[in-house]
Amino acid sequence: MSEQFFSRLEDELKSSRDKNLFREVKLYPECKINLCSNDYFQLRQDPRVIAGAKEACEKYGTGSGASPLLSGFLPCHQSLLDELKKWKRKSYGQLFNAGFLANQAVLRHLPGKNDLVLADKLIHHSMAQALTHGLAKFKRYHHLDLVHLEKLLNAHHKNFETVFVVTESVFSMDGDYPDLKKLVDLKKRYPFILILDEAHGTGVFGETGAGLAEEMQVQDQVDIIIGTLGKALASMGAYVLSNSSTIIDFLVNRAGEFIYSTFLSPAQVGSAEIAVKLLQSASGERQFLQQISTNFRKILKLEGPEGASAPIIPVLIGDPAKTLEIRNNLLQQGIMVGAIRPPTVPPNTSRLRVSLHTGVTQQTLEKLGNILTPWMISRA
Repeated sequence: MSEQFFSRLEDELKSSRDKNLFREVKLYPECKINLCSNDYFQLRQDPRVIAGAKEACEKYGTGSGASPLLSGFLPCHQSLLDELKKWKRKSYGQLFNAGFLANQAVLRHLPGKNDLVLADKLIHHSMAQALTHGLAKFKRYHHLDLVHLEKLLNAHHKNFETVFVVTESVFSMDGDYPDLKKLVDLKKRYPFILILDEAHGTGVFGETGAGLAEEMQVQDQVDIIIGTLGKALASMGAYVLSNSSTIIDFLVNRAGEFIYSTFLSPAQVGSAEIAVKLLQSASGERQFLQQISTNFRKILKLEGPEGASAPIIPVLIGDPAKTLEIRNNLLQQGIMVGAIRPPTVPPNTSRLRVSLHTGVTQQTLEKLGNILTPWMISRA
């Protein structure tokens, strides 16, 4: 192989190392306190969820055996899909192998060349990448700024066949979220298709844990819901739900992200279905999770109206080297948190991301707050 090829790769990797932005896959020592996981309800180790995986595996085998349009769509897949549709109040849907693929499928294939997509500035990389390479015109509105969104809608909605608005429910880097009621009100004045990624809202919000749309009582007004089988559902995979059979049929027929891969394993969907059922009755755990999230924000003086009860808490450090230093110091004390650096977040906004779960104690929060507070920089 070309020496120039390897030289280019090494030069780019060296640049990442020099900027303290180099990434590597590590086996970390087992920590007493893991605040780096998105397993918000600690269901990965729940015996009932594990039993669901075992039962599906014993009944249908270790793998699906094919892509979904051949013979890979099994009764366990249909059972999970039915449970998700009922939970999220949608009539149609389909499963995908990963949240990244579900987002790519929806945003690469549904908006056409004569359409406009207006997306929150901080949407997930999977969404932004799909829109950048898609056919539709793509514009971002300021993060959570529905006034700016309305200005864009007013200026552009008559110039396109269809307008899509895309947002996450709970944003993964800051733990904040949009006012979905006001967003839905905009639909009355500017008809658009609303796409909501509930990856981090599912389980955490809503009377039955169906997500932020349920919490704000706008489920019926959200046109397309995307979600993951990971995070609160403690498995892996994803789903796309809608009240339009045409939307789902189009994805099944056009989205290579769905068509050209061996489908989800029975163990994945078996465990996820049990998790869905458990989360619907986990109101006490949900209340506790929101309370400790609010408490920790108060300890860090991060109070605010947006996302005050979401379990993702960003601790802004700024410098990537200092962020890694503090993360490593916490590891030595048996506490694991995420070190988030550019390009995942903008330059000078490197942060520690604390992901809370139902096993966290107030004592742990106070200890962590005392360690982190001196290093935080102002978000003003």
